[in-house]
Amino acid sequence: MSEDASIVPMERVEQAIYLVRGQKVMLDRDLAALYDVETRVLNQAVKRNGKRFPSDFMFELTREEIMRVSQFVIPSGVPDIKYSNRVFAFTEQGVAMLSSLLKSQRAVEVNIAIMRTFVKLRRMLESNEELSRRLSELESKYDEQFRMVFDAIRELMIPPEPKKNPIGFHVREEQAVYTVREISTK
Repeated sequence: MSEDASIVPMERVEQAIYLVRGQKVMLDRDLAALYDVETRVLNQAVKRNGKRFPSDFMFELTREEIMRVSQFVIPSGVPDIKYSNRVFAFTEQGVAMLSSLLKSQRAVEVNIAIMRTFVKLRRMLESNEELSRRLSELESKYDEQFRMVFDAIRELMIPPEPKKNPIGFHVREEQAVYTVREISTK
């Protein structure tokens, strides 16, 4: 099956990935919807195989985490997450382990789509880190040159001090023009 002919659109998988406890996770209800099974059935399969899911593969959300995640969940016909008693979050490794429990063809195809999405997100994160590093290098390289330019601009932006009148008495009249007239003697 080609990447384009995936049974689940990558956008739908991307919308189901949350950041909880510093890890990218998918909730049990979102996985169940993708696998087209009930959340209860998914959680029962996980419970029966508890040894396959250590705490770094799957963990239960606290009430506070449920409330925080529920702000980002878009209602889609499933009961509201904030009213759920127990909500489990699966890391990328936990999702991969689920593929060994669910044997249907749909589960295989959904898992492939999920793994591709996790890889895509990881690549995006790496490229953002690389871009950030390169910007920091350029900033430090040209920092001194730009500092000189910015200092010159700041100096030009300083308004000139207003002209102050000197202290003391000053005549502000124009000087009178005196002319000498000749007096004729007769």
